[in-house]
Amino acid sequence: MEKALSELGHMDELAVQESPVHGMNATAKLLSTVVYILIVMSFDKYDLSGLIPMVLWPVLMYQMSGIPVRTCFYKLRIVLPLVMAVGLFNPFFDREIMLHLGNIGVSGGVISMLTLMLKGVLCLMASFLLVATTPFDSICAALRSMHFPATLTTLLLLTYRYVGVMTEELAVMTDAYHLRAPGQKGIHVSAWGSFLGQLLLRSMDRAQELYASMLLRGYHQHFHYAKHIPFRGSDAIYMALSCLFFILIRFCNVSELIGRLFVR
Repeated sequence: MEKALSELGHMDELAVQESPVHGMNATAKLLSTVVYILIVMSFDKYDLSGLIPMVLWPVLMYQMSGIPVRTCFYKLRIVLPLVMAVGLFNPFFDREIMLHLGNIGVSGGVISMLTLMLKGVLCLMASFLLVATTPFDSICAALRSMHFPATLTTLLLLTYRYVGVMTEELAVMTDAYHLRAPGQKGIHVSAWGSFLGQLLLRSMDRAQELYASMLLRGYHQHFHYAKHIPFRGSDAIYMALSCLFFILIRFCNVSELIGRLFVR
């Protein structure tokens, strides 16, 4: 539990660092990330060579933000295997040979599997970059500025806050249980019902206190307290160049063009 709380705190620390990416307007970063994910998902399942150049944008942004790429993979170490397993059975269903690497034939299932895996990794990298360079309050404020439903925005914010509250309560209750049952591994089955009930009641009380403190700090679904970075000309240029790059990669197979140049 302490490790989970430490990682949540580390994400908040990453979001308040100083870099050219951290200093951008939250709406510009959010829209660019959404466009990037949509473009990545629009690639055909066999278009692996066309998808590969899309790696350049997140890698460049990670370098500009000062956040190592390995930090992204470490934080997402639990989710990544699930994403990688999405197309794991494609080679068994699609066995038609689509290309040859020397004397080795590569089936369409292998290509589609690698494409789906790369899509998932790129979308996770882009999403993590947004969260790691933008405070969650600012992301919610950007959603409201785009007229995202207030109820859903509030739900996202409170869910993010509630995870930390529930984890803290769970850690306190687990420590108290082990003090009353020294030497016992885990929580006995007979105590699961009362343990979960107490966790629900305690976390609801803490959540109510948290919401009251948010109201005292000026929260009325308008996010007055969120860090406000005005939308500047540099943000518009960033969005325009990013979207132009995405469209160029989407409709122009850069990998194929580079391959032709080397063949010549």
